[in-house]
Amino acid sequence: MLATLRKLQLLRGETPEGPVHLLRMCAEGALVGGMSVALDVRPDEVFGHLAAFLGGAVQRLKVLDVRDQPRLQMVVTRGPQLTPMTWYVPDVRALVEHVNGLGAEGAVAVLGEWDDALQLWCLPRSALRALLREPQFRPENLDELKRLATS
Repeated sequence: MLATLRKLQLLRGETPEGPVHLLRMCAEGALVGGMSVALDVRPDEVFGHLAAFLGGAVQRLKVLDVRDQPRLQMVVTRGPQLTPMTWYVPDVRALVEHVNGLGAEGAVAVLGEWDDALQLWCLPRSALRALLREPQFRPENLDELKRLATS
């Protein structure tokens, strides 16, 4: 796994010692594109950070409105002449699913929870195929990432 991470230039700083544990590495800032999100953060609060990491189509989205009632939703658009989309986003995991569904150049892996934070890893789509061959790469949204890698 470490060899793949080095080859893909997804490691930041010194190579961690001991066994590869992606959750810990993400929480410690050792993964390029990794981010820790407090469990009580609302999806609309993390959207800008995801967009900045992923760039491309995600970064061009504009959030028009955020509504709490009857359930949390974000209204987004890809451009001024296009019909807005309403995303129901009860949590950050749901936001990741919507963002990944855009077919952007990047994708977000939900690694899981570590130290009271959700560990997300924003990856270039080009890195997905190599990571999916690694037995230690088992994010919560593995099936979603497999579909993205083959589309």
